[in-house]
Amino acid sequence: MITETLSSPGIESRHAMTRVFLKWGSLALLVAASLYLILALYVQREFVFAMLFLVLTASAVAVFVSRKLYAHRYIFPAIAGMGLFVIFPLMYTVGIGFTNYSASNLLSFEQVQDNLLSRSYQSGSVRYEFDAYKTPDGYVLYLEGDHQDLITPPIDLAAGETRAPLFPATSVPEGKPLQIRDVIKLRQDLAGLKLITDDNRELSQATLRSFAAIHPQFTLHDNGTLTNTQTDVTYFPNHDIGFYVSAEGEKLVPGWTVNIGWDNYLKVVTDPSIRGPFFQIFVWTLTFAVATVIFTLALGLLLANLLQWDQIRGKGFYRTMLILPYAVPAFISILVFKGLFNQNFGEINLVLESLFGVRPDWFSDPTLARSMILIVNTWLGYPYMMLLCMGLLQAIPRDLYEASAMDGAGPVNNLFNITLPLMIKPLMPLLIASFAFNFNNFVLIALLTGGAPDILGASTPAGTTDLLVSYTYRIAFQDSGQNFGLAAAIATAIFVVVGALSLINLKLSKIKV
Repeated sequence: MITETLSSPGIESRHAMTRVFLKWGSLALLVAASLYLILALYVQREFVFAMLFLVLTASAVAVFVSRKLYAHRYIFPAIAGMGLFVIFPLMYTVGIGFTNYSASNLLSFEQVQDNLLSRSYQSGSVRYEFDAYKTPDGYVLYLEGDHQDLITPPIDLAAGETRAPLFPATSVPEGKPLQIRDVIKLRQDLAGLKLITDDNRELSQATLRSFAAIHPQFTLHDNGTLTNTQTDVTYFPNHDIGFYVSAEGEKLVPGWTVNIGWDNYLKVVTDPSIRGPFFQIFVWTLTFAVATVIFTLALGLLLANLLQWDQIRGKGFYRTMLILPYAVPAFISILVFKGLFNQNFGEINLVLESLFGVRPDWFSDPTLARSMILIVNTWLGYPYMMLLCMGLLQAIPRDLYEASAMDGAGPVNNLFNITLPLMIKPLMPLLIASFAFNFNNFVLIALLTGGAPDILGASTPAGTTDLLVSYTYRIAFQDSGQNFGLAAAIATAIFVVVGALSLINLKLSKIKV
């Protein structure tokens, strides 16, 4: 007992030292890995992301080292995750909205300049026809020019030799030159071969039977301008639009990313070819989201009331069958409905034609296309509302309905005087969430109609069934220009609109936020 008593403080001391070592060692490894990532991002000129991880690393060290911030250690991972995956993408999107970031303006000014200066072209005037000869030491190339013939020493193409000197030829190599079929077999090795003349000019393969001189296409001057050595046209860097531009207005592609202020936001309001489709799509998006909430709530509440009816037997079976649309993946249901609504072979049109002699153009007529979308989305959304309403109906005391029946009230009066008033407040946050989800219901539009039919006269891809989110996607990824800046501006507007409408709905429902 005495030995154990004497040794226990030493054991506890060693355990404490081990915990301290593990704690500070883990923190040191985390900081080292983070600093390596930050340095790699900085070298790649990703300054925004490097700053983001620098802030996160510094915050983590401050929280886990400082005793004053001890209580924040447990909530810091959640805050860091929110900053990394919510706040930063939002701020980054807003920032892109103030730039000309697009498929033609992806790079920085330095990257664009390096790209243009790395371009070259083959001279048509300095051209040599060549023959290749196979020797025991390698391949010898014999170049015939107008004024002088040149020859290479043996080149080991199999070893990946890519550069070889040229010397004046005194005689033609012995043996027969390779046939064209043999030259074709060597075309990849010959295409990467650079032949250096005695005056340091480079020759590269121009055709299967010729080599030509390589010249830089652009020359950089001290004032920052570039001159095309082929055409002698000078281009000036225009930092307002992010392009090298000639005196005649010709642009060099690619361009670089520059800050253009509020131009993308103003374009939505001032450009008629964008303003018209944008507001038309905005009205339809708002109508779609509100109508979907109303239709799904109405159908879900009706079915929930029916399932509460005491006279119905087999409620479990009916409940299971009515919830099935919620269990099936949405994209499968959407594709099934796309086939059912097919104008030529869909079962819905076959039934309508046999009964009423009509064959609606569901995908060609804007009104019918929007009606189809509402029908499909109501089918997809009513099980969720039905489940909510079933739970809320269970919480309403039966005494209220009995007292109402004694006063002679009917089902309609009970609905508007008892059921809805007691359900609307607990249901309102969920209705707002459903509104926000359907406001950005990209999958439904992308799989069912793709935004079609198109809006005529729009300068950007826009359809009558597009929602703002699908309209933004088409501008960013389907337009020939891929205008990410304009798409980011519209995405920011969507965020503001949805946030404002959700806040207004919360205020109107008198729910404290």
